[in-house]
Amino acid sequence: MCLAIPMKILKIEGDKAIVYSSGVQRNIGVSFMKNVKPGDYVIVHAGFAIEKLDPAKAEETLKILEELK
Repeated sequence: MCLAIPMKILKIEGDKAIVYSSGVQRNIGVSFMKNVKPGDYVIVHAGFAIEKLDPAKAEETLKILEELK
C-alpha cells in the first residue's frame, strides 16, 4: 500500500524543501515540481513532492486524517 500525505512547504533550497504537517517536519525533494513556493501544499510520497494541491482541499484532507487518529 502506498500513502501520500499533504504537506505545506516551509522553505525551499534548490531541489530540496522543508515541509510540515501534523507537527512533523521533513526534508523532501521538489525536483519533480515546477513553480512551487513556500506556503504551497504538495502531496509527498517517498520523500518527493509529486503534486501541488489546492489549499482548501489540502486542509480538508488534513482535517479528515486528524479525525482518524
